[in-house]
Amino acid sequence: MGKVFCGIDWAERHHDVALVDEHGKLVAKKRIHESVEGWQQLLDMLAAAGDTAEAPIPVAIETPRGLLVAAMRATGRPVYAINPMAVARYRDRHTVARSKSDHADAVVLANILRTDAHVHRALPADTDLARAIAVLARAHQDATWRRTKASNELRSLLREYYPAFLNAFINRKDFLVSADARAVLAIAPTPAAAAKLTKTRITAALRRGGRKRGIDDLTNELQTALRVPHLRQQPLVEDAMGTAALALLAALDTACTNVDQLGEACSEAFAQHPDYEIITSFPGLGDLTGARVLAELGDDRSRFTDARALKAYAGSAPVTRASGRSISITHRRIKNDRLAAAGFIWAFIATSNSAGARAHYDRRRQDHGDRHAAALRNLFNRVLGCLHQCLVTRQPYNEAKAFPCSQPAPATT
Repeated sequence: MGKVFCGIDWAERHHDVALVDEHGKLVAKKRIHESVEGWQQLLDMLAAAGDTAEAPIPVAIETPRGLLVAAMRATGRPVYAINPMAVARYRDRHTVARSKSDHADAVVLANILRTDAHVHRALPADTDLARAIAVLARAHQDATWRRTKASNELRSLLREYYPAFLNAFINRKDFLVSADARAVLAIAPTPAAAAKLTKTRITAALRRGGRKRGIDDLTNELQTALRVPHLRQQPLVEDAMGTAALALLAALDTACTNVDQLGEACSEAFAQHPDYEIITSFPGLGDLTGARVLAELGDDRSRFTDARALKAYAGSAPVTRASGRSISITHRRIKNDRLAAAGFIWAFIATSNSAGARAHYDRRRQDHGDRHAAALRNLFNRVLGCLHQCLVTRQPYNEAKAFPCSQPAPATT
């Protein structure tokens, strides 16, 4: 039997499998479930079509995660995660009526590998530790975003009836996310309750929040700030808003706890990885940001052919659109959003921890006229290329090599 390709249309309740040969002829099809029996049925189908350990049949599926994908990756076969939007474009090649069915989509996926496997990337062969770090780093990133969302919702509500509380903490570290702010709001959710607060209650709340130093001074400041006269809602409305604020506060407390727990687990796992020393040698990359970068890059060094491919994946490299006499160079919108978000934080912190990074940022701002985001993106593009080189050569970060133009010239006699 000639070469065979497998396409799997993934769904929550079942999966449609289609096998096609090198000429596009349907070899076999079946609907399976995500169970031990369904997995065995898939293996039997592949074996009947000529699947062997030395020459496994490649599989195309629309998702890069899940139990079925994990089981297929464990067998060592190449698995291609095809974007559903790309599948929709390929579907139009086979029908003009725009009909759609699960079986037809499975055939389309198999045909994508038959005709265009060279332009798609198989899932990387990352180690189990790297994949575990990816799970934790992404969960921590999601938890951080949820914490920010909960904090913004609470701030929006407090603005409507409790500006004194916002003013009391606005210039303090972490603002509403801080343990101090959450502890005080829990005992004084309304201006009326704040007016009755004693120093003893404020002190006790701060201690419950974990504060150990400067409690007396902070207590005096907060009591004074919370009693500053402001416009007030009607008593019934104010009480209702206070109840709503406590509900949002509970969500914020949960989000903060999740961020702390996931951050600790993520840091512990990241510290065990062989790339830890190299990644954290870069200015701006600590345990959490570095773990996020590793989570999206993986540790399969053959995943990206060169630094340019990595930069395009991260969205830091510009994209050129040329048509006739029209040429435009803009930033990429199709990218790994998680890596791009981590890169923005990385570049921003690097400007304060690296003289070379700061000089590069200033040069982009002054000489090239870049705005803040564009300058940070360009800096991210630069250090990402350096990181790729360091990971390939197994060398730590070197400021003189990364930013040679910013180094002082050697003295001459």
